[in-house]
Amino acid sequence: MADHGAPRPVLEARGIVHAYAGKPALDGVDLCLRAGEVHALMGQNGAGKSTLIKVLTGVEKLQKGGILLDGQAIAPASTLDAQRLGISTVYQEVNLCTNLSVAENIFAGRQPRKPWTRGGGIDWRSVNARARELLLRLDVDIDVRRELGAYSVALQQMVAIARALDISAKVLILDEPTSSLDSDEVAQLFKALRGLRHSGMSILFVTHFLDQVYEVCDRITVLRNGKLVGEHLASQLDHAALVSAMVGRTVSNESAPIARSATDETAAPLVSARDLRRQGGVSGVNLEIRPGEILGFAGLLGSGRTEVARLLAGLDQPHSGELHIKGEPVKLGEPATAIALGLSFCPEERKTEGIVDDLSIRDNIVLSLQARMGLWRKLSPSASCRAETSRSA
Repeated sequence: MADHGAPRPVLEARGIVHAYAGKPALDGVDLCLRAGEVHALMGQNGAGKSTLIKVLTGVEKLQKGGILLDGQAIAPASTLDAQRLGISTVYQEVNLCTNLSVAENIFAGRQPRKPWTRGGGIDWRSVNARARELLLRLDVDIDVRRELGAYSVALQQMVAIARALDISAKVLILDEPTSSLDSDEVAQLFKALRGLRHSGMSILFVTHFLDQVYEVCDRITVLRNGKLVGEHLASQLDHAALVSAMVGRTVSNESAPIARSATDETAAPLVSARDLRRQGGVSGVNLEIRPGEILGFAGLLGSGRTEVARLLAGLDQPHSGELHIKGEPVKLGEPATAIALGLSFCPEERKTEGIVDDLSIRDNIVLSLQARMGLWRKLSPSASCRAETSRSA
């Protein structure tokens, strides 16, 4: 049903169909982004959110359906093509160069030149001034001449948004931008988004945090299993209805009690730590993990979660304290020792620390299997075949 009181559409996707190897990832999906609105794209993992973003931004070729930008049909052939049209994306992982300055990151590949010099050298005064202006638009006042790596993840997100704003003046797509931010940093980001909304920009906001949707979004589009469930005004769709739309069934607000085995509390811990301390990181950490148990470890950025995980994985060594595996005291001098004892580690920075992205999926799995066996025992052909089976499962 048409909403005659709604702001004008800026970006419209109509009947988008996209398949991978013949299996539909999107099946007739519509999306309408309007001027001066923050629009949430919601759905469970596998609902088709990422695929839709890829189609809109030229990462994936438009297979069927249509995309309109300001009423004109478009078909972005690449992310650069989409940016030229006015569509920019900021992803969960900030893909910028931390060894370059803030200003250099914002204007990389687009630096203003000095027309009065031979060869047209870079006009650094203009680069720095314009970078500062863009960040002030987001209410961020930092030294743009400093290396990007000197600033927090939250500020790096702001720099990525500033770069996107300088490239695009129409549509900004934010893919899980708050996943690594604490509450104060989220508030700073949302303040910037409200300013951009007030200026008339269309913003697509993808997140798993329901409370954040209702804090900053005007409309919500829900996908499920690659299909459009519906578009709603955020003010007319409560939390329970949103969750029900995402999962396809009525969800009660009451949580059923978790059944626990009578032996859980008495079973000997598989892993226990006493007074673990690492200078500059954590101190006085005590924990126990029993068989069949999932231990949640929560806290804001800087609280020491990652530091404790690294101690348990043998990546760092504690300055004091005790660690026991199956009741036996151990000293994890290196990750190989932890792996041999059955401890696996999935790092926060999966892209840079969890895989070797130059290798195939199969080779990454083989690498982990070989690491488990050590340096001197060669991986058998049958074990290598298991890696191929794991990859195709």
